[in-house]
Amino acid sequence: MSAPSRVWLFGRNTDLAVFGGSALAALLLVVIGRALGIAHGDTPPAFWLLTVLCVDVAHVWSTAYRTYADPAEVRRRPMLYLGAPLLVYALGVLLHASGGPARFWRVLAYAAVFHFVRQQYGWVALYRRRGGESGALGKWIDTAAIYLSSIAPLIWWHAAPPRQFHWFLDGDFALGLPAWVGTLALGLEAVALAAYMIRAIAQAVRGDVIPWGKHLVVSTTALCWYFGIVAFDSDYIFTVTNVLIHGIPYVALTWRYGARRFATGRELAARLFAFGWPAVYLALVVVAFAEEGLWDNLVWHDHAQFFGDAGLELGPLALALAVPLLALPQGVHYLLDGFIWRVGPKNPQLAERLALGE
Repeated sequence: MSAPSRVWLFGRNTDLAVFGGSALAALLLVVIGRALGIAHGDTPPAFWLLTVLCVDVAHVWSTAYRTYADPAEVRRRPMLYLGAPLLVYALGVLLHASGGPARFWRVLAYAAVFHFVRQQYGWVALYRRRGGESGALGKWIDTAAIYLSSIAPLIWWHAAPPRQFHWFLDGDFALGLPAWVGTLALGLEAVALAAYMIRAIAQAVRGDVIPWGKHLVVSTTALCWYFGIVAFDSDYIFTVTNVLIHGIPYVALTWRYGARRFATGRELAARLFAFGWPAVYLALVVVAFAEEGLWDNLVWHDHAQFFGDAGLELGPLALALAVPLLALPQGVHYLLDGFIWRVGPKNPQLAERLALGE
């Protein structure tokens, strides 16, 4: 493998666009939001549409390109793909019925946090595999740096006074840790990032191949999670810094996989991929719009300007059945991600389709 191939995951330009570009876009939106005076309140509807619906919700549905849109993949692991939605829905109904909306949203919020944190680690793990990094010390340093870049701000959030933003709903996190715990977490993050930088400098001085892609993921994770949670107290800033660096690289991953998986074949997904990534992404946005339309008309009633108002008000029992159903794409996405992107015997063609060996 040539040195440039060991540095980037998808390729230099794509990595710079999806990892660096998404972070740069998030930070530019922070600047724009502050300049326009919209950074101190809730996310304005237009920005909600562009970030939450077109990125966050859309990326959830892109999991289908790796799973349910591929009949051969479903046949390969039927228990996983058929059992996951049944398990997630049953658990959701049980949580909603037994503890009300508060218990349901709290469990879903922490599942989402776990998923977001693990995804950033997953990128670093893929970069380490691509770069042929196998040293134990380096793995410890990389792991500590990427995990603490997201977990430390989250711990600080749990120890800080109430913020003007939340993950899904007000009160979904169990806040109230002592303040010193948050300070300690940020201190440990600083130590981990310092160790990461010292090792990176040492590698460069030795003349090793510089893993620019991995550095990009670690640095943008640290910046966006710090700005979104610690530096500012704003729903708008939290949204743009949280959503873009998570959703955009994930869609790129599913596109990379699908472009090779569906290069031949007559499946519906293969026909869609033949039109290129704009068609693949547009399909995700259409489905995301439909999902959010159901959410808004049945539960939230926040964005009638986009989805209309059917005047529906569900009772407690209907909500206990409908909310877990509407949250099913998210829950299944969180669960399946722990299985479908692990390079190894259980996903025998994954490395080839992600071109990790090239």
